[in-house]
Amino acid sequence: MAEPRPSGAAMSALGLGTWFLGEGRRPLAAEEAALLAGIDAGIHLIDTAEMYGSGRAEALIGRVLTHRVRDDLFLVSKVYPHNAGTQHIFLSCENSLRRMGTDHLDLYLLHWRGSIPLQETVDCMEALIRQGKIRRWGVSNFDTSDMKELFSCYNGDHCAVNQVLYHLGNRGIEHDLLPWHHAHHITTIAYCPLAQGGSLHRQLLRHPTVLSAVDELGLTPIQILLGFVLHQPNMTAIPRTGSVDHALQLAAMAGQPLPDEIIEQLSAAFPAPRHKVPLDMQ
Repeated sequence: MAEPRPSGAAMSALGLGTWFLGEGRRPLAAEEAALLAGIDAGIHLIDTAEMYGSGRAEALIGRVLTHRVRDDLFLVSKVYPHNAGTQHIFLSCENSLRRMGTDHLDLYLLHWRGSIPLQETVDCMEALIRQGKIRRWGVSNFDTSDMKELFSCYNGDHCAVNQVLYHLGNRGIEHDLLPWHHAHHITTIAYCPLAQGGSLHRQLLRHPTVLSAVDELGLTPIQILLGFVLHQPNMTAIPRTGSVDHALQLAAMAGQPLPDEIIEQLSAAFPAPRHKVPLDMQ
């Protein structure tokens, strides 16, 4: 897990994602209440991006910050690939900070690879650290070959995390990317750890092995899915939540590992691929 700074929140194994928040799918007050409930239940990492709702998710976090102490939270945002160079990244970062009403980010990520050279982005990230705008930086949606190229850049090994899609039904990163992260002390941040937003999510929630674990442990299906992701070492999960009840279910899994036999049953029902597969982003 990433090292905490001398003051402020440490990067934890469980955070809250904000993809699709602030876009009118639910009342803003309900989404704000969900984030506040998660924070009050002990989830202090909040993940967002300038892309999410064209900044509206960051603005939602800004509303939340008016009710809580900034240094109790670990804030993560992401920059568009086309903004990740010297021409735009400093303004992009300033805009994110302004929308959230803070003077720094705990972690700033390149959202995915684009046409701007990696060395240029690394140099910009290091400059933002020197300016005090960010505490650390990382990447998102990088496959193993991308990570190797990043580490060939000067200061590329300062990368703290790689945020990628990972859940029980999509275990492709376990073949080579996750072992590479472990070997190079990179924290993995799993987005969509509940396979949210599609038919696969519903299939997982209704799968007999998942329901058997629900009956045995007295947990909910989403808690089982989250627990599977959290069993991985050096892993942070950032499920999205838009309701107080959902946030409280997620928070209850912090520090509550699933038994090894349940992990084995889930792994057998949803085996990881035995060969390299393309990095999935959906």
